[in-house]
Amino acid sequence: MARQKKTVITCAITGAIHTPTMSDALPYTYDDIAKQAVDAAEAGASILHLHARNPETGAPSVDPDDFAPFLPRIKQATDAVVNISTGGSLTLSIQDRIKPAKTFSPEMCSMNMGSMNFSFHPLAKRYDDWKFDWEKDYVAGSDGNIFRNTFRDIREAAETLAPHDIKFEHECYDVGHLYNLKFCMETGLFKAPIFIQFIFGILGGIGPEVDNLIFMKRTADRLFGDDYRWSVLGAGGAQMGLASTGAQMGGNVRVGLEDSLFITRGKLAESNAQQVAKIRRIVEELGSEVATPDEARDILALKGGDKVSF
Repeated sequence: MARQKKTVITCAITGAIHTPTMSDALPYTYDDIAKQAVDAAEAGASILHLHARNPETGAPSVDPDDFAPFLPRIKQATDAVVNISTGGSLTLSIQDRIKPAKTFSPEMCSMNMGSMNFSFHPLAKRYDDWKFDWEKDYVAGSDGNIFRNTFRDIREAAETLAPHDIKFEHECYDVGHLYNLKFCMETGLFKAPIFIQFIFGILGGIGPEVDNLIFMKRTADRLFGDDYRWSVLGAGGAQMGLASTGAQMGGNVRVGLEDSLFITRGKLAESNAQQVAKIRRIVEELGSEVATPDEARDILALKGGDKVSF
C-alpha cells in the first residue's frame, strides 16, 4: 500500500494487564485517567485508547459507570479521538465487554481478531508486596487464561455496534488473526478502509522481532491491498523500537502505560505523556510529521467527535 504522509500516535492510557503495584504512574482513579489522557493528547497523541478501572482498588472494569466520570472530561479538554476497549476482561463475555462502546458510541473501539492464550503471569515473580489483595492472584492466574474471541463473538460485537458507525481497531496478535479478518471482510462484516493494530510481544502471541513485523505487514499487503491502514504496538521493552521501525515503514504507532510501564530499559515512565513525547520526538527527528486528531479522522475515515454519546 502507499506510504502515509503523517503518523498517527495512539496512547493506551491504563489497560487491563498492569496493576497498581507495578508502577505509581499507572492511572486508575477517574481523575488520574482523565488527566493522563488529556496530557497525552497535549503531548501529541491523536487517539486515546481507554479502559476503565475500579477507582478504589485499581482493578480492571468494564462497567459503563466507571467510564462515565472521565469520558466527558476528556472530550471537553481535548479534540483527541476516543477509542474504547472491547477487550477489557479476559474472563467476561463479549456481551459484557462491549457494553461501554454500546453505551457511549465512541469514534473508535478495539476489536480482537482471534482467541488466544494471553498471559502475563511471569510478572507475579517480580513483586513481594502488593498494594491490593486482588493483584497477585490476578497476575499469577493469567497462565490459565484463554482470551476468547470466536467468530461468533466477533460477529456479535460487530453487528451490535454497527448502528453506532464505530471504526474498529482490529487487534491482530498473530498472523492467523489477519486471515480471520480477511474472512470477516469477505462475509461483509467489516468494510474498507480497515485499521489494523499489529501487536507483538504478548505471551501467547507473535514475538516482538522486526522480522515478524515485516512478515505481518507483507501478509496484510497481500490480503488487503490498499484497503487498510495500520499501526504497531510493541509490548514491554519492544515498545519504542518497534514503534520507531513501524513509523519508518509508513505505519502509525501506539504507546502508553497499558503496553509498557517503562520509558527506557530499567526506568519506569513518569506518565503516558512522557512516552508520547518520546515517540513523537523520534518520529519527527526521523523526518515524519505527526497527525493531528482531525488528520487522524481523515486518514481513518472516522465519524467525528460530534457523533459520540458522552
